[in-house]
Amino acid sequence: MSGTCHLVDLFGRRISYLRLSVTDRCDLRCVYCMAEQMTFLPRKELLTIEELDRLASAFVARGVTRIRITGGEPLVRRGVIDLFASLSRHLSAGALKELTLTTNGTQLARHADDLARLGVRRVNVSLDTLDPERYRALTRRGTLGPVMEGLQAALDAGLKVKLNAVALKGSTEDEIDDLIAFAHGHGMDLTLIETMPLGDTGEDRTDRYLPLTELRRRIEARWSLTDTSERTGGPARYARVAETGGRIGFITPMTHTFCETCNRVRVGATGVLYTCLGQEERMDLRAPLRGSEADVALHAAIDAAIRAKPSGHDFHIDRGGRPALARHMSALGG
Repeated sequence: MSGTCHLVDLFGRRISYLRLSVTDRCDLRCVYCMAEQMTFLPRKELLTIEELDRLASAFVARGVTRIRITGGEPLVRRGVIDLFASLSRHLSAGALKELTLTTNGTQLARHADDLARLGVRRVNVSLDTLDPERYRALTRRGTLGPVMEGLQAALDAGLKVKLNAVALKGSTEDEIDDLIAFAHGHGMDLTLIETMPLGDTGEDRTDRYLPLTELRRRIEARWSLTDTSERTGGPARYARVAETGGRIGFITPMTHTFCETCNRVRVGATGVLYTCLGQEERMDLRAPLRGSEADVALHAAIDAAIRAKPSGHDFHIDRGGRPALARHMSALGG
């Protein structure tokens, strides 16, 4: 199918960004993302690396220019570097502007050089704290050392790194100045994200929820922020910090939606397409993918899903921490 036949939803939004999950598994159990005891998908239900490549390539053929590989933790998926190697052909051909990933950083040290060699130019690393004890508590099992090694390996490989920090009451307020200084001191952007009510994590989210409007006021007590029009393809809105020259991104699914400019769809590791992170509308792409060697049925399923893309989400935090959706964040990578 011609790459000129772009994906446009009923609200006139052109879909140019695919977030592709390669696994729901993760080596951490972050308190805002997962339950401590998780039941993961049987591996036989996941798309193979070859199927993930074929599916992603179908989106590229329809005008998608950015692909972000997500999880779970994508770097725990066996063969994931082979997927990057295969998809890099679209970078070489000029059809794909960017191939990147979001990672927790625990496996990044051993993969950073390969990622850079295969055309990845930037990575997002989730890091909510610089304190080793707090890191272990928030992740329920992690140690900070390997993440720091991963960050350094990524920078040494020439990758541009953005830190993602979920804003958490009782934690982020205490560390925000240190996070800004650390990120900008190493040439990294810092993006702050409001926690979203996805999946039962075993905690009351009202105890953790920190609106970014409140956190920004805390930041501006020390730092001078100037809003910019810069974008990196996702929902973040950026401000420049005068004292460091670095950027802070704000992703606000709770206090200020960004749905009117949404250019994204997400595909889970089993081949289910979600057109909105905050809704349950879905389309099974695995059946048409496996049902024919041709991609006609696959493109038809993608078209049907895009036509059903909702105008937006309606997240809210309920007292008691009840999730808005049963699906955990780790199923689609946020």
